[in-house]
Amino acid sequence: MRTAYSVDTVRTAERALMERLPDGTLMQRAAAGLATACAQLLGRVYGARVVLLVGSGDNGGDALYAGARLAARGAGVTAVLLSPERVHPGGLAALRRAGGTTAAPEDAGPPLRRARLVVDGIVGIGGRGGLRPKAARLAELVAEGDAAVVAVDLPSGVEADTGEVRGPAIRADLTVTFGTHKPAHLIDPAREYAGSVRLVDIGLGPELPRTPVLESPQHAEIAALLPVPGAESDKYRRGVVGIAAGSARYPGAAVLAVAGALRGGAGAVRYVGAAGEAVLARFPETLVSDRGPAKAGRVQAWVVGPGAGEDASPVAEVLAAEVPVLLDADGLRLAERDAVRARTAPTLLTPHAGEAAALLSVSREEVEGARLTAVRELAARYRATVLLKGSTTLVAGEPGEPGEPDAPVRVNATGTPWLATAGSGDVLSGLAGSLLAAGLSARDAGSTAAHLHGLAGRLAARGAPVGAHDVAEAIPRAWRSVGE
Repeated sequence: MRTAYSVDTVRTAERALMERLPDGTLMQRAAAGLATACAQLLGRVYGARVVLLVGSGDNGGDALYAGARLAARGAGVTAVLLSPERVHPGGLAALRRAGGTTAAPEDAGPPLRRARLVVDGIVGIGGRGGLRPKAARLAELVAEGDAAVVAVDLPSGVEADTGEVRGPAIRADLTVTFGTHKPAHLIDPAREYAGSVRLVDIGLGPELPRTPVLESPQHAEIAALLPVPGAESDKYRRGVVGIAAGSARYPGAAVLAVAGALRGGAGAVRYVGAAGEAVLARFPETLVSDRGPAKAGRVQAWVVGPGAGEDASPVAEVLAAEVPVLLDADGLRLAERDAVRARTAPTLLTPHAGEAAALLSVSREEVEGARLTAVRELAARYRATVLLKGSTTLVAGEPGEPGEPDAPVRVNATGTPWLATAGSGDVLSGLAGSLLAAGLSARDAGSTAAHLHGLAGRLAARGAPVGAHDVAEAIPRAWRSVGE
């Protein structure tokens, strides 16, 4: 499990650790890890030209000490000092002893044009509100050059706790972070600026609390959640999922949701809606009913909304059921918030950014720029679990009781841009619904479905265009790849 902690938590853990260590130990550990990563990226250190972009405080100190190590190995290192009066004195002295030089920001152009490597140590994890003009100009110069860029802890200009990017920011090829990941390493748009992320162990682990702010399940954690039938399993024990989806205008949404549910391991699928003939033509094993969700028969979970059109009655019937419910697409728009909040059985909402924006009465750009804030706000407003779809899928549960720690938001990054195709979300809904019917919690079903869906997209595409049907057909392969 990859975990991330807030800035305040990291600062508290660092203080606790530093009390037991000689002065400067943590910075030297960080600088050593940073210098090693830079040397590996360079390949040949001797004679390489390196530029350090140095702000005030410990972040700049890490860059200076790492630069001193590279200079001692024969690199030509120039430190661009944004605030000379506030630069880390020990780091600057170490750099100068090793033969490094300094430059003012207005003179940074020539060194940056000649550099093979740029080390971004302008702003640390405490940075807020974007880059100041002098730093923003350096970010532009870096973007214009050809040098590889290594960020110290976090690219300057992104916000550590939220993943927001407010204005110009450094785009790194590699980010070297210390002690633990921060939310911005896992959440877009900041994740895109971080490039590859390398975690350097500085001994912080024992000081961190058990519950992180974010967690990103890997294959092993997802494999442990996959429902595997036993010797006594039948279709009811494996889970029957009801699908109330599709319309005369959008019959394909029903077909794709049913495909996701069947490929996701449902014991049986009960379909209710106007697309029964289309569903049976593609999946004759589906149990089709025209009597509405309340009279469709026994299910362990419902999926409602994909392609549903304007008829709100199936949504209301499903929300009244005492089984887990997944709301997607038109179901999100047609559902009464108070009816969702009043439910005692689990509810999973699966909006994309546009749908989330409509539910929150904000712009799509606001949701995409502050994804963590948006998914938490939706979970709180609806008292439900929310899966916010996108380049990084976020799954947030309802906030905990006062005095109780909230469960971490889960992050999934297995997706691919090839999943940005009509009907892909319908497949995800059916897949997540099958996992709800199998007995997984809304949080586990959402994160497991997102993981499998992303892998299925990658397996189906292999760098070539695919449709939603191809993604559904690849789900069993994704399941195998996780379980192996």
